[in-house]
Amino acid sequence: MKINETACFFIVVILSIIFLFVGSRFAAHEQPQADDMFMSSYYTGVVTEIIHHEIEEWEMGVGFWETVTQIHFNARITRGERRGETIIASQFLDTHHLSNDPEVEVGNRIILFYDDFAERFYFANFVRINAIAVLGVVFLALVILFARKKGFNAIVALGFTCLAIFMVFIPAILAGRNVYVTTLVICIYAIVSTLLLVIGPNKKSLAAMLGCLGGILTAGVLMVFMDNVLRLTGVMDSETQFLMFMLSDNPIDLRAIIFASVILGAVGAIMDVAMSIASSLWELRLTGGVSDFKSIIKSGFSIGKDILGTMLNTLILAYIGSSLSLLLLIFATATSMTDLLNMEMIVVEFLRALVGSFGMLLAIPLTAAVCAWLYSSIEEDEEERNDSSVDKHVLP
Repeated sequence: MKINETACFFIVVILSIIFLFVGSRFAAHEQPQADDMFMSSYYTGVVTEIIHHEIEEWEMGVGFWETVTQIHFNARITRGERRGETIIASQFLDTHHLSNDPEVEVGNRIILFYDDFAERFYFANFVRINAIAVLGVVFLALVILFARKKGFNAIVALGFTCLAIFMVFIPAILAGRNVYVTTLVICIYAIVSTLLLVIGPNKKSLAAMLGCLGGILTAGVLMVFMDNVLRLTGVMDSETQFLMFMLSDNPIDLRAIIFASVILGAVGAIMDVAMSIASSLWELRLTGGVSDFKSIIKSGFSIGKDILGTMLNTLILAYIGSSLSLLLLIFATATSMTDLLNMEMIVVEFLRALVGSFGMLLAIPLTAAVCAWLYSSIEEDEEERNDSSVDKHVLP
């Protein structure tokens, strides 16, 4: 019995809610809590008045001076247990502190830290998420305007994927669950739920699903193999070292974290490649361009070659862009190219790009083969043609 797209949508939504609820309860069980030394009181507020500046200078050495500026200001707390109160807070700016924020100004929305020992409020950060939220809402509105029902479904799928990451995946890792198994479960959930919500229950989504799963499993096996060959430790930077210190009572397998980051980073690109091939071949089949097994698989390989070139650039440039500051620092301070290319943090970046590319590469023939098997057996009818043409006119 063929399941209606609307019925499938609600079924997937209900099952996703169940998955998130059960998964979060299982993942968060016995999750370690941060020590009291890391617990602080933070409030959101608005700067209402700049009181005065204090400037202190002292000589740290011959010809070496350090300047510290203290900015005292009034702020009204807008969130937290002390909401509505007007308090006095301070911001410290050090000439030798590389991460100095701009000076606070009247009207700035800021985050305040309350020091229990000094019984004073201090500037912690600017509130930046509000602008990001506005930009995100505009983007989501444009997606719905352009793609209508498919756009709305895509937003729902993205929301469930993000919730799975933050409600299940991350708590599971912190609770000491098996990172390899958890990563594969989240990837499979993201693939299946996204394709069913966006495309619906048909042979096109099934073909993309199987091709994508094959690519992900290939990337996972290759990553485990290369992890052993390269003898990775997982301790690459200050973040991983701090993570070890924070969770010393329940240590995380840092090598498994590398595996998770590589696979999660590749799943989106692999899904894109598989869906592009499945969708293109579906349209060719329905328009009468190809119909037999050999023609479909030949067309799939031809389409895949064109897609692969651009997707490889997309994946590799995304990895380079995300770690550009680190690469600049390493290249600027490196004394030996041999030492540079063998640093673990550089090797891992190469590994991310190559393993993801292998997954995409294998997803192409797998998706084409599955499409040839599924599409060559269908009988074209009016309903299938209508399903294919639902989103041909997406603009009002």
